[in-house]
Amino acid sequence: MFIQSIIFVVLVVGGTALISWPLGRYMKWAMDPNRGEAGGFPRLFQSIGGATCMQDQNWKRYMVAMLAFNVVMFVVTFGFLALQQALPLNPDGKGALEGSLIFNTAASFTSNTNLQHYSGEVSLSYLSQLGGLMWLQFVSAATGIAALAALARGLAGKPLGNFFVDLQRASFLVLLPVAFVFAILLVLGGVPMTFDGAAVATTLEGVQQIIARGPVAAFVSIKQLGTNGGGFFGPNSTHPLENPSFWTNIIEMVAIILIPMACVWMFGRIIERKRHAMVIFAVMLGFIVVKIAGAVYFESAPTEAFANLPIEQTVGNLEGKELRFGATGGPLWSVLTTSTSNGSVGAMHDSLNPMTGLMPMVGMWLNSTFGGVGVGMINMFLYIVVGVFIAGMMIGRTPEYLGWRVEAREVKFALFALLAHGLFILGGTAIFAATPWGADTLNNVGPHGFSEMLYEFTSASANNGSGFEGLGDGTVPWNIATGIVMLFARFIPIILPLAIVGSLSAKRRSVESSGTLSVESGVFATMLASTIFVIGALTFFPAATLGPIAEHVMFMN
Repeated sequence: MFIQSIIFVVLVVGGTALISWPLGRYMKWAMDPNRGEAGGFPRLFQSIGGATCMQDQNWKRYMVAMLAFNVVMFVVTFGFLALQQALPLNPDGKGALEGSLIFNTAASFTSNTNLQHYSGEVSLSYLSQLGGLMWLQFVSAATGIAALAALARGLAGKPLGNFFVDLQRASFLVLLPVAFVFAILLVLGGVPMTFDGAAVATTLEGVQQIIARGPVAAFVSIKQLGTNGGGFFGPNSTHPLENPSFWTNIIEMVAIILIPMACVWMFGRIIERKRHAMVIFAVMLGFIVVKIAGAVYFESAPTEAFANLPIEQTVGNLEGKELRFGATGGPLWSVLTTSTSNGSVGAMHDSLNPMTGLMPMVGMWLNSTFGGVGVGMINMFLYIVVGVFIAGMMIGRTPEYLGWRVEAREVKFALFALLAHGLFILGGTAIFAATPWGADTLNNVGPHGFSEMLYEFTSASANNGSGFEGLGDGTVPWNIATGIVMLFARFIPIILPLAIVGSLSAKRRSVESSGTLSVESGVFATMLASTIFVIGALTFFPAATLGPIAEHVMFMN
């Protein structure tokens, strides 16, 4: 059993890491081609975008263009959802949605979160799923890739580029072709792809059963690759029509972390520091391996839910698991989906053992162990800025990163973005834990109920979208609060890093010398890992002691 678990983890994580290397090289060509390499694509994208695509933008104009486009994304999706009952591609006659749920869903998919306070097959028409939500799964993910490419160009001393051109590059040259390949693999694996309405089947007992279906393969492909995570069906990737077999399970787990891994290599190639990218990749990989090991180990213990029942447990906690994926599949998926901002689920997180449930929370608290498409590496850049500054102060030298002098202004921006993440999580949890908004929606009391509320705000702030699901979160307060958190938590960690690059670019770049802290060494890797650990522990450890750690101690006693 132990050997099988190791092989399974190595196959998924190690195999994806290998595939990410050539994909990162391709993404560098797609997002930042050298002169003469891009063929006719620049002219094509400029002709599509018109005058808005003709000039490079500084960081402020790039930011404004990004925000303006995202406002349009929100409004269009809000319209699709609000009017779905009167629009076409609604063969099952889906009705109108409640107002706060429309706001929450539009905010969720605009922010690349895909937090779902509804069940897709029950609530949404095909047009809402495809024209509204699946479209956003492409362009919201493309927004993250575009922002990372602009940040990397700025650090390399190049113009930041044009947001609308970058958006088209990420959508048409990266996400669309890769999603097409994965969709074909999923169809071959048995995932449905049809525009017909629900199927009606007669069971062996003679009862008619209505089976929801639709263009599932296309939806699932981009939901995983774009670290979106929103399920076509309510049970998400535990549903047999989203994830029919052991092999589709592997394909989908690979898809979850593939592009976030490749973004690190793309970043390294754009700044022309591949060894630096290797160091960052190693730090990220180290954190994710520790979390996987912890999740698999803690989930090997029997669940306390069966402690007083006449049930024999010999292979750990199988509550809430899909047995066709094996005992390791659930905890592995829970770590991968929360180490990125994916949020799809291959097991019910509410059924995980307490310390296993802590591992997904840690992934979302750190929010940079590969993280979301594009934004995971941007979040890591924030830790790099803080780490470089601390290291410079420790050795008595002016902190520099890639030749750019890091001063108080840049550190303030980085710390504000990192601390805002904690404020959204801890502030929101505190308010809902102390009011009927949260207390009246709990199905569990004590530490586990607190963990459910903590997880919900963690998921919203990390733009993840997964949930403990023991929480009645489909209420107006939950819809509005998490919707606001998702929007602020999406754009603050993108805007401030762009501001940092704008501030650095205004300075004179110095030549690195023997006295400069190397960003390609084990010392830098240790400093970066320590910075991530200390900031994460100081911010979130007290909350962890009130939730999963307290629940674990309670069961031990």
